[in-house]
This record gives sequence, structure tokens and C-alpha cells, in this order.
Amino acid sequence: MKVNFYVTCIGDALKANMARDTVLLLEQLGCEILFPERQGCCGQPALNSGYVNDAKPAMKSLIATFEDNDYPIVSPAGSCTYAIKSYPTYLADEPEWAARAQAVADRMQDLTSFIVHTLGVVNVGARLPGKAVYHPSCSLFRKLGIKDEPITLLNNVEGLELLPIVNQETCCGFGGTFSVKMSEISGEMVKEKVQHIMDAEPDYLIGADTSCLINISGRLTREKRPVKVMHIAEVLMSR
Repeated sequence: MKVNFYVTCIGDALKANMARDTVLLLEQLGCEILFPERQGCCGQPALNSGYVNDAKPAMKSLIATFEDNDYPIVSPAGSCTYAIKSYPTYLADEPEWAARAQAVADRMQDLTSFIVHTLGVVNVGARLPGKAVYHPSCSLFRKLGIKDEPITLLNNVEGLELLPIVNQETCCGFGGTFSVKMSEISGEMVKEKVQHIMDAEPDYLIGADTSCLINISGRLTREKRPVKVMHIAEVLMSR
């Protein structure tokens, strides 16, 4: 199967290992990766801040980029996936662009959902001994409704034990620009999240949205907590 890979800004600029492992994982599962080089930011930061008109050039550029073929578009970030799936709403006052946006949005898939539902795979042959806590990001869990797919894949990682924590589904406090505009509230939220994580004494914190992982990782580092933070793509490539 041919697949378009949407790397995301964070994958491109900050978390190259996550992007690399996503590509290697999909190739391992039999996919041929296509990388449209004109791809850029999905516009999410501007959209979250209410600057919809300012975000439209980036949105339209991304739509045009992924119209070159009809293959699935896979992203390792729930937040970016949701943003692109929301394009038709933001472009509703431009019917032609809204229709084009819908065609792209229909092909957009989160990595874990693509593996489980499109490829029909639940065990990728990964091995990672230790105990872990999984953080369900708000974009993935609440907005996209993707809850069981990451857990299913992690439960099939040899040697890995998933630990429950108090208020596991509570937001970590990142929320994109929320963490900037409401920094004090955001700081208290991630502080509470880290406390619940550490109560479980895990070896790893795993998530499927890098932005949340960066936020939680920052707090763990400030508190000098010995927990390794990993994107699920990195876990699924562990051997």
C-alpha cells in the first residue's frame, strides 16, 4: 500500500526520531512511503488562537499538496490530524475549497488508527521490557475518538506492562496556545499529571501526540524524575 506521510512541524523541527520511526514502522508493515515535499504547517497554532483567515493560505497549500494522489495520509500527531480534518468547517464559506478540503480530510488518518483498522495489524513484533503509563491526548481521545487503538498496540508489545493512573484521561495542560495564554493554570495541570504518573512508578511515559509529551517531559525533567518519555512510534519500533 502506498501512503503519504505527513511529518508535522514538531516531527520536522524537534522530534526527528519520532518521524523516522514512524516511516520505518510503516515500511516494516509493508507500506511504500510517499513524502510530498511541498507540505508545511497545518495552521493549527493560528486556528487554535482564532486567526482563521490568517491560517487559510497554509490550509489551502496543504490541501493542494495532498491532492496529487488518492492514497491515505498518515500522521503521527492526533492534534494535526484533527486540525486537517476540520478544514471543511473553516472553509465552509468557500464551497469549492471546502469540497477539496473534505476530500483530503477523508484520507487523513492517525498512525495508530491506520495500523489497526486499515492495515489490520495489532501486533507489530515490538519488544520493550518494563512498566509504562500511557497518556491519551485530548486531540486523539476526545476529538478523534481514538481510545482503544493505541492501547491495543501497546498491549501486544512483548515485555511491556501498562499501568493505570488516577485521572488518566485528564488533560496534561498543554492545549497548544493555552499553555502560553494560561500558563499558571497549565503549569498546575501538568504538575498534577506528573504526580499521578510518578505514583505508579513507571519506567516509561508513552503517548501518541508529541506536543503533550514535550509538555509532560518538561515537567518530569524539572522535577528530575527518572522516566523515559517515548512516542508510540518509537515504542513500536523497539526490538
